[in-house]
Amino acid sequence: MRKTAGANRPRLKRPPEVEFTPTNCHARDVLVRVGDTWSVYVIHMLGEARTLRFSELRKEVDGISQRMLTVTLRGLERDGLVARTVYPEIPPRVEYALTPLGVTLRQHIRGLVGWAGDHLSEVVTALAAYDGQHGPPARVSVAERLLSKRRTTARR
Repeated sequence: MRKTAGANRPRLKRPPEVEFTPTNCHARDVLVRVGDTWSVYVIHMLGEARTLRFSELRKEVDGISQRMLTVTLRGLERDGLVARTVYPEIPPRVEYALTPLGVTLRQHIRGLVGWAGDHLSEVVTALAAYDGQHGPPARVSVAERLLSKRRTTARR
C-alpha cells in the first residue's frame, strides 16, 4: 500500500470555536451570511451612508443584480443586521439602515476593507505571479471582475 504525503503527521487539533456543536452550527450560519461578498459590501455601504433606498444601494454596490440585492437584504434583515423601514407614501418609500447589531459588525468590516486597501498592490502582484505560473483560473471571482473593470476604467 502506498503512503500519501502527510499520512504520518499527527492530526491538528481544531480550535474549540470550529468544532461542531449546536452553538457553533448557528455561528457558522451567521459567518456564511456575513462573509459572502455582497453582505460585506452592503453592510459597508450602509455604514457609510447611514440610510439608503433600494435603488440608491443598488447604484452603490457595483455589480450586484436586483435579485441578489433583494436576497442579501432579506438575509441581513432576518439576522437582525439591517432594518427595513416602509413609509406609507405613494409610491411607497423603503429605506434600509444598519441596526445597532449591524453597526458593531460594520466596525470589523471597516478593518477588513482597510486591510484590503492597504494590501491591494501585494494581492495584485501575487495574482499575476500565480497566473504566470499556473495560468488564469477557469472562473474569475466577482472581486477580480470588479478589479479588472476598475483598472480598465482608470486607464481611459
